[in-house]
Amino acid sequence: MNIDTALEKIYSLKQFNVKLGLDNITALLNHIDNPQNSLKTFHVAGSNGKGSTCSFIASILQEYGYKVGLYTSPHLVRFNERIRINGIEISDADIIKFLEKNKTYIDKKTPTFFEITTALAFEYFKDNKVDYAIIETGLGGRLDATNVLNPLASIITSISLEHTHILGNTLEEIAFEKGGIIKDSVPVFVGDLANEAVNKISTIVKERNSQLFNLSDSLIKKDGRLSLIIGSKQLEISTKGLKGEHQNKNAALAIKTINTVLGLDNHKLFKNGLDNVLQNSGIQGRYEKYGPSENIIFDAAHNLEGVQIFINEFKKENSSAKNNSLIFGAMKDKNIAKMLKLLNPYFNTIYVTSTNYERAATAEEIKNIAGQLHINVDIEKSPHKVVEEFATNKINECLVVIGSIYLLGDIKIKLSN
Repeated sequence: MNIDTALEKIYSLKQFNVKLGLDNITALLNHIDNPQNSLKTFHVAGSNGKGSTCSFIASILQEYGYKVGLYTSPHLVRFNERIRINGIEISDADIIKFLEKNKTYIDKKTPTFFEITTALAFEYFKDNKVDYAIIETGLGGRLDATNVLNPLASIITSISLEHTHILGNTLEEIAFEKGGIIKDSVPVFVGDLANEAVNKISTIVKERNSQLFNLSDSLIKKDGRLSLIIGSKQLEISTKGLKGEHQNKNAALAIKTINTVLGLDNHKLFKNGLDNVLQNSGIQGRYEKYGPSENIIFDAAHNLEGVQIFINEFKKENSSAKNNSLIFGAMKDKNIAKMLKLLNPYFNTIYVTSTNYERAATAEEIKNIAGQLHINVDIEKSPHKVVEEFATNKINECLVVIGSIYLLGDIKIKLSN
């Protein structure tokens, strides 16, 4: 088996789509002797910001000298990006080894793509004796395949209306699903949540005899700056690699968690972890500037909250719509109309496109929605060529690629070829 055959095998199991529930993953983990039980983990859920928060936690712990596993999804270019130790991706050989060893079981029981990937990550982290593993949920929390952990901390970054056909139609219902990662007597850390969500999380915390730490209780905002209270001191939060006030909050949530759970309080190492998050974790697509003139922005905002967060940052730098262009693609289950309405005022040219992914809206579907809103858009079948044109010939103009992490990944793959 080579890596292409191995990945083809894993990807083929996407045909079974989402199977929410823990029976399959529990059986698979039992089959491989439950590697997750040997791990010290931080478990992170949320509608937005969970990948960034995971990356901040991992980066800070690396600066402290720990060996840190990081499991995130989806990937942008290579499957291997999902599983890293101290920023280094899992090797092709390790992927092949796992699949060959468990081929008979996988063929017989047909676990899903995400269940196999999760089990692979847990075994890889155990075999490599990581000090800590930072685990991002895939979808929701309560029935997500990662929710077999008994972590050091449960972290919920944000809650917004997403995947409503699966998770529920209200913030309270979605909070119930995200709050499913809360375990008995395990501390819970939450970011910027609406009152309805906080109330539901608080109820779950009480039921499970846990302790709730609300980030807002430890933040001080003054003169446009954000500081985190750590003991009797304050640490000003600023992130060089990941831009925006929302990323400062994600960073503060990471520090608050580490400080409370592990008792670490070295402000210099905290700041190093924030500054070095890109190289330490390999995170991409978060207001990522691309090209020789950095006039292209890749942003993985995939829902209304994420788009609004992007706009808050974008308008600081690009308040005028003059010479700003947009490439937009999204999943069918997102509120495409409202996302387009939010984005439209900031761009004088909008290209709509699609990805080769079963949940993606087609470019024609997005154009029809835009037409109903009287928003002019052009269908672009080769968005990577637009990116290449801007990078080489339109260095004084700005191009934004947004709407789906799968869109960013498709374009980056073509750009790298």
